[in-house]
Amino acid sequence: MIVILACGNPSRGDDALAPCLISQLPHFDDVVIVEDFQLQIEHALDLQHAKQAIFIDASVSGESPFSFYPIQPSNQVSYTSHALSPEEVLGVYQKTFQTLPPPSFVLAIRGTSFELGDPLSNVAQQNLQAALSFLRRFLS
Repeated sequence: MIVILACGNPSRGDDALAPCLISQLPHFDDVVIVEDFQLQIEHALDLQHAKQAIFIDASVSGESPFSFYPIQPSNQVSYTSHALSPEEVLGVYQKTFQTLPPPSFVLAIRGTSFELGDPLSNVAQQNLQAALSFLRRFLS
């Protein structure tokens, strides 16, 4: 099973990239999708039976149209914040279950406008289509 964790706020312009992507993603057997505004320590539980994980989020300054790269667990968990990075979620998984998390990747889709109430920007819509095509091929 592949677990996709898609984070973003649909009310904040291009921050909606991950929710928009998963809404357009066709159904794949053995793919579980988890959508939330941000990553929390509880998301480590979603990875419990996964063979692989993909964290999807909008990127303010990443490569365009998107970047896709492997990640490793981080032991640095920022308890002063409610949101965790994907690496911190993997670290929580490792600490909780005393085993390595599944192989994990980040799909970071480049956005340009993150204002409250804005729709997806034209650039983000184009980047979304490129990321969607890539993810379809990757999951096939």
